Amino acid sequence: MARSSLTREEILAAAAALVRQHGPQALTMRRLAAELGTAVTSIYWHVGNRESLLDALVERTVQEVGTLRPAGRTPAGRIVSVARVLRRELRARPHLIAMVHERGLTERMFLPAQQALVHEVHAAGLRGARAAAAVRAVQFHTVGFLLVERNRERSPVQSPGEGELWSASSGGDDPALARALARPADPDRLFVTSLRALVDGLLAGAGDERRPGTG
Repeated sequence: MARSSLTREEILAAAAALVRQHGPQALTMRRLAAELGTAVTSIYWHVGNRESLLDALVERTVQEVGTLRPAGRTPAGRIVSVARVLRRELRARPHLIAMVHERGLTERMFLPAQQALVHEVHAAGLRGARAAAAVRAVQFHTVGFLLVERNRERSPVQSPGEGELWSASSGGDDPALARALARPADPDRLFVTSLRALVDGLLAGAGDERRPGTG
């Protein structure tokens, strides 16, 4: 029996779940109706045709990724938190992000994250071109790291693998380094480590240009 109290948001949530799990090609009006236990005509009534549904999904994704709430006691800590949330949100919905990109809305999707970063680099004392460079450096680092992650996840099994290539003898006078490189990388830890180093460098000396007797 078809549901009678279906809402537009329920339809979009179910459609987003299908795309996230199986990709855009899995999203048909018939399959979506079956997932929701309703008639296809009800889907059309609430969201229009499939193209209208995809447009609504893209808009929904843009809004979701844009919901960023920095956390931390310092500008540096809050910048790191913005980048971590952004990476998490992008990782959670690769198919939907691809749809956003295909419709030319990537820059709009990133705008809230940029605005949050601008607020924090201003709080740290950066202004003008240096502030803009810091915002873009954090954004590019986050997106670039994510692309490398996906490439590694999708690449064929390597033979020999990294663990086989690094033996105690490969490290020369630093066997601890060889042992560490022989272990699988921890992407979460590596992201935070590299991000903090980047942010520390970007904010080093922030505000010096405004202090008397400096510069």
